Order: sequence, then C-alpha cells, then structure tokens
Amino acid sequence: MLPSRDKLTGCLSSSWAMQTVAGREMSSKNCSIESPSFHSVRLVAEAKLPTPFAEFRMRVYRAADAKEHLALFLGNPWDSDAPLVRVHSECLTGDALFSLRCDCGAQLQSAFEKVAIAHEGVIVYLRQEGRGIGLGNKIRAYSLQDQGDDTVEANRKLGFPDDGRDYLPAVEILRDLGIERLRLMTNNPRKLQAMARYGL
Repeated sequence: MLPSRDKLTGCLSSSWAMQTVAGREMSSKNCSIESPSFHSVRLVAEAKLPTPFAEFRMRVYRAADAKEHLALFLGNPWDSDAPLVRVHSECLTGDALFSLRCDCGAQLQSAFEKVAIAHEGVIVYLRQEGRGIGLGNKIRAYSLQDQGDDTVEANRKLGFPDDGRDYLPAVEILRDLGIERLRLMTNNPRKLQAMARYGL
C-alpha cells in the first residue's frame, strides 16, 4: 500500500472539461483550502480487473459509513506529473441498465477508453447512488420526472439537496495512491470545487 499524503497544497484551474488540478496554476487568493480529517477510508482489498479496454488494478476502500468505494488504475499514476482521473458516482440505471435518462454509462465508458489510450490513469468509483440520495429515492425522483419535473426539482420535492454527493472519499483515495496533481475528466463544476477545496 502506498503511503498517504498529508500535506494539503494547491488550488484548481478555472477552465472547463478536462481540468488540470495544480497549485501553481492559480494564486491562493482565488480559492480556500479546507483541511479534512484524513483516513476516513481504508484499503480492504486489491486485485486485477481485466476489462475490454485494458487490465486494470482495482482497490476497494471502506469508508467510515461502511460504504465501499473503488479505485481502478492503470500503469503507475503516482509517478505521473498529472495523470488522467475520473471521479464517477455510482449510477446503477446508467452504468449497468443502459438507461437513456442520463449519460453516466457513456461517461464511465469514455473514462475507461481514455485511460487505456493513455496507458495510465485512475477511475474512482464512489458508491453514492442518485447524487447521494440512494437508489429507492432516485426511482421516486424518476417518478416525479415522469410527471414533468427535472432532476433538481424532483430532489427538492423529496426533501433532498440539489446534489448530496461527497467527494472527500475520492480525495482520500487519490492521496492514498500518491496523487497530488491530476487532469480531471468532468463537466461538473461542483466536483472541480471539491478537488480545490481539499487541496489537490
């Protein structure tokens, strides 16, 4: 197991799409860095994972709330200056059931393809279904969407925040892999802000 990194450094570039997270690319006045309590995830298992794209290494991390998150990595991303990283939140309907309500499955497949082409990178798979509200509540939200609500409206009607996902486990997993800088594959500004807030 690689050593965890304890030092918080850096901030986040404000550009879009594939982002480079790096301290020297922004002045400290443009962001505030939050120091979390580390080690809320612990490594419990590791094995090879052959896929149609490449043979990845897979690590399972257990969080304090008993959820088990995954890190799938190719090559030695900890040796790279800024490896490709996808932080993907679980979406059973999109990832496994081919739902056309979202593009989660397509985003996950694209991440596998890009990491395989680069021969190096990390996919962090967070077990926080339905933007953090769980599968049952997500399907309840789907029912409201069938009646005309969008995702945010449906979540609010059910008493949930617009987006309840927590990216701290992903930050801790990346630090456990020895990653301080990364190129983040995302179009989600909240995810970018989380990476900055925790200092990657």
